[in-house]
Parts: sequence; C-alpha cells; structure tokens
Amino acid sequence: MSNSLALNTDRFRQIINDPKLTVKQKNQFLALEAEALLDYMPVSDGVQSAMKQGVICDMFEGNAPFKPRYVLPDYARYLSQGSAFLELDAANDFDDALNMLTVLYHHVPSVTNIPVYLGQLDELLMPYVGQLSDAQIYQKLRRFWIMLDRTLPDAFMHANIGPSDNLICRTILRIDAELKQIAPNLTFMYDPKVTPDDLLRVACANICECSKPHIANYPMHAQTYGEKQFGIVSCYNSLPLAGGANTLVRLNLKEVAQRAESVSDFMQAVLPSYVDLAIELIDARTTYLHEQSGFFNSFMVEEKLIDEQRFAPMFGIYGMAEAVDTLQTKSSLSGQYGLDSQANQLGVQISQRLAQLLEERPVKYGWQQRALLHAQGGISLDIDVTPGVRIAYGHEPDPVSYVLANAPHHAFYPSGISDILTIDETVKDNPEAMYNLCKGALAAGYREFTANVASNDLVRVTGYMVKLSDIEKFAQLGSRSNTTFLGAEAAKNTAILARRPRIVSMETTPVYQEQAECN
Repeated sequence: MSNSLALNTDRFRQIINDPKLTVKQKNQFLALEAEALLDYMPVSDGVQSAMKQGVICDMFEGNAPFKPRYVLPDYARYLSQGSAFLELDAANDFDDALNMLTVLYHHVPSVTNIPVYLGQLDELLMPYVGQLSDAQIYQKLRRFWIMLDRTLPDAFMHANIGPSDNLICRTILRIDAELKQIAPNLTFMYDPKVTPDDLLRVACANICECSKPHIANYPMHAQTYGEKQFGIVSCYNSLPLAGGANTLVRLNLKEVAQRAESVSDFMQAVLPSYVDLAIELIDARTTYLHEQSGFFNSFMVEEKLIDEQRFAPMFGIYGMAEAVDTLQTKSSLSGQYGLDSQANQLGVQISQRLAQLLEERPVKYGWQQRALLHAQGGISLDIDVTPGVRIAYGHEPDPVSYVLANAPHHAFYPSGISDILTIDETVKDNPEAMYNLCKGALAAGYREFTANVASNDLVRVTGYMVKLSDIEKFAQLGSRSNTTFLGAEAAKNTAILARRPRIVSMETTPVYQEQAECN
C-alpha cells in the first residue's frame, strides 16, 4: 500500500471510529475526504504559492466545486407556483406553506450541505395566515422552529424577518427568545421609515436574552441590491435573492502587509498583486462550477427559483487589525488599530482601496460581473489573526468608541461585515441601553449590528451561534449540532472568547480535525 493511500485509509478509519460524530456527520466528513482526493483545478504557480503560504484561502470548498457556496431560492415564487419536480401544488394555507418550505429546505445545497437561507419568513407566511388565531400561529411556528433546529442542526442556517411590523415577525421573535436555540440564525431587517421603535426594542431585548437577532440596516442593503432583492444568509452575508454566492475566496491582509515595504508599497503594488491572484482563483473555481459541474441544470433553475446570473463570488478579507498595526510599525508609528485615529483612518483607506481594486477587475461569472467585497468572519483555524475588520480581541474600546472606529468600513463591504460587541450582563437590567447602542450604530453607518451579552450561554462565535455549555461538553460527548465543533476549535485556537465585555450606559455607550467554519 502506498504511503498516500495508507494515510487516507487511516484518516477514513479515524472518522468512522470517532465516537463524538453522529452518522450524518461521519457521512459528511467522508464525502469531503473523497472530494479532496481529486486533482485541484488548474491555477497558476502564483496562486498555488499564495495558497500554500496562507495569503489566499479557498475556504475548503473542495477541489471540484459542484454546488454554489450559498443559495438563496425565491421561496415566494415556489409557494405561489408549486414545484413540478417535487410534485407539489401551490400552497393554499399556512400548513401547506410550512410543509412546502420544509420539503424544499432539504433540496437546497450549500457549502455545509444544509440550507443557509430560509427566506424572509414573515413576508412568505403572512399571506397564508387566514383566520388563524395568534395562539394557533404561535403553536405552529414554535413546532416549526424546533423542527428546524433538530433536523437541520447547523448554525449557518439563517432566517430573515422585518422591517415591517406584523404577527409573524413578532411571533418569531417571541419564540426565538423562549427557545434560545443555536439554529436557525436570525436577522431582523430595520428600516427607520418602516419599523416602529417598539418593534426594534423587542429585537434588542431579544439580544439581551439570546444574542439574536442580527439587526440589519435595510436601506443600506437595498441600495446595493434593490428593494426586496436580497437576503442575509449563513453568518451575516448579504447576497442577491434568487441567486447567491458561487464561491468565497479570502485574502489574509496580515500576510499581505508583512510582504510590503511601506504603506505606499502595500497600496500600490503588493495588495493589487494579491487581489489579482485571488480573482484568478475565483475565476478558476467559478468556471468549473458553471461550465462543468452541471449544477445550473437543476430543477431550481428550470422552475425559476434561482437564476445563474444572480450568483456572485465573494471576495473575503481578514486580518485588517494586524495589517494596520504592521504597516504602522513599518512607518515608525505606534498607534494601534481600533484605539488610534490615525491607525483607524489607515484601515478605512485599505477598505476603500480594496473596493476600488474590485471595481476595476471584472470576474468571469458574477452578478454585475464583479466580486462582492466581504469582511470575512474568520475560521476556527485562524491563529493570531483577527476576523474581517474587527478590532483585535481583548483590545476593544468601549462599545461607542468601537462603533465610531469601525462604522466607516461598512460602506465598502456589500456582501457582509459584522462587529460582534460583547456587552456586560448588566445590560439585561437596562435593555434600553442596547436599543440606543443599536440605533446609534445603524445611524452611524453600520450595515449590521450584532452583540453578545457576557453571561449568556448562547453566544456568537464568528457570526454563527453556539452554546458555551455545548463547547464544554463537546470533548467528551460530541454534539448533534454540526457547528459546535467549530466553536470548540475556535475557542481553542483563537482568542474568540476573550472579547472584552463592556458596560453600556445611557450616557456613554471545513475538514475533519481541521474543520473550518465560514461566513
């Protein structure tokens, strides 16, 4: 037996014999191992070198992409027309709608093999409420919510509600606070012209209880994609509705900065060269998906639930904090990212430069022929590097200062950016403080507002949810949730749990053993 085959056989056996994995989890890891045996698609020596050195990462999407990373079906069309492939007629009532959604969820692929987008649930379900009472709606949605967590146990699965005030929206917020489940992830869309303040207060009170929902700046997203033409998926990724993301390639800004001689060299030479290599990798991966995989011959395309032209590659970046600090040192400046105004301004200039570089570089397959810039939330293998444009863990200023420092970045990241503020548990006695912080952040230009409360068992890691109690038990017992091991690994390898809790006041404030979560 060759050494390579022996290593693979040992790895397969290790997965099969792992007592912490469920049967489904073993199936998934074995499938990933099989795909990894295929030769990688052709890329240049420059791309191969950048990947080997950790400057560019393909997010463990596989050597032969046969499905998009994220898929956002047009669920409203599906409910109204039915599906010939699934042999389902159009929905006639609330039970029909819930049943049809449940069926389709099991046919929507993603990088996790579980749907990352469940739809704008209040808009989808309100037309089917009919004569049902509030109590009946509550019972049906509560069972639906439990079903999602138990049958699709992945915290990257994401539902959207808002910005309008309606029975479904308020009921989902109530149920989510009561159940405190890992899944589904949840985003509440906020529009100051549409959303009443008392509904935003309910959403912020939920954050105090269970660290959910994300609160999205609806007008900001709508400006990018159009009214009701987008969804928030996975961790906090914004993408075209009836489309999605065909791939995500990310760039380690820390590594790029280390290869530059100065700020000018970074901006004008080194950064553009690595952006070019990342675009080359994006084109190679999307070409295989669109031209060879056969995915876009699926029933979802035939029934117009998705449109091939509405898939966009995501260009992720991370390590902004370390990149800025490295460039500051090269410039003989001592100011630290997140704490110094000059360093913060340099960070914004880097984001602006990235947006400019992507605008100048068309992609082969992508919505509007461009990659979408994304502040990538990190993976569990990242060591000594901070996700996206976040301030380094353990060095965060107070929440208001944090918001003011990072808000200018948000305009440049249309496919998602998130700062996770960790707030002292005393905010539970004063949820109005969370409301004011959220509203202030959105007014300052935040695309997404996200917070953890220090004493909560249910917390966000990079954007997805885990229970701290599950992380503690995982080493001995495993978990039915596909994402608990990611949180456990992130807690071990990164400083993710070292976020500094701050009191908010009214006055101031993807492979086995190397599994990687994505967003």
